[in-house]
Amino acid sequence: MSDYVITCCSTADMSREYMETNKVPYIMFHYQMDGKDYPDDLYASITPEEFYQKIADGAQPVTSQVNVEEYCSLFEPILKSGKDILHLTLSSGISGTINSANVAKAQMEEQYPDRKVIVIDSLAASSGYGLLVDTVLENQRKGMGLEENAKWAQENRLFLHHWFFSTDLTSFIRGGRISKAAGFVGQALNICPLMNVNSEGKLIPRTKHRGKKQVIREIVKRMEEHAKDGTEYCGKCFISQSACLEDAQKVAQLVEEKFPKLNGKVLINPIGTVIGSHTGPGTVALFFWGDERTL
Repeated sequence: MSDYVITCCSTADMSREYMETNKVPYIMFHYQMDGKDYPDDLYASITPEEFYQKIADGAQPVTSQVNVEEYCSLFEPILKSGKDILHLTLSSGISGTINSANVAKAQMEEQYPDRKVIVIDSLAASSGYGLLVDTVLENQRKGMGLEENAKWAQENRLFLHHWFFSTDLTSFIRGGRISKAAGFVGQALNICPLMNVNSEGKLIPRTKHRGKKQVIREIVKRMEEHAKDGTEYCGKCFISQSACLEDAQKVAQLVEEKFPKLNGKVLINPIGTVIGSHTGPGTVALFFWGDERTL
């Protein structure tokens, strides 16, 4: 029996079925929309279609991170059961939630001095964060212990690539990631920005592309350039999308054609409510293992 439990945040954007099947306890972020508070409960209380339609209709959800008490509520039952914890957090380049996790870790280790909580900054987001969780779970199944697995996650997190594009810039403009002037021009010219997560775990615009077909080709080209072993890549590939499943499926089809040795089919997940509050509809994100993110 394993002596530690791997935990994460809802912002890993994996399905509830995945979390339940793999027995991954997770902490829920929160968001406020139309004057109401909601948990990021992996679409238990709202469907992805309903959520993104509300944003398309003008709703502007506001997110909030997890507090110390909530982390303690996640950690304590596990520690009480005699297990240690390896917790992977959402990137510190996107959220300050790791600070709450570390305060909770200190409190819990003081209360349970025979137990250990290790908190790792994933420097990842959405199903890229989910891919890190998935790989750490595989390490555990292969017999990797707590300390070794934590070290592995720390040393390998920057080999995990995140590439995003969006065909709807509205939420990026609202959130200040794209200026109003640039956004207006981009919408008028059908510009789709290609972005990635850098070595600090921050979302960075990289290039601009005219139209959906061009950016779909470009995002797969980035995988060809950066994936471990190039088109011989034999790891897993995850995609997440916000109300644009057809676009995600086109990317997945192209990836599967270019990378015949993939470990299984490309897994497509909906972008969750917290990450989706910032991207809005129209975003496709591609995740895979590759060379080190250095910029």
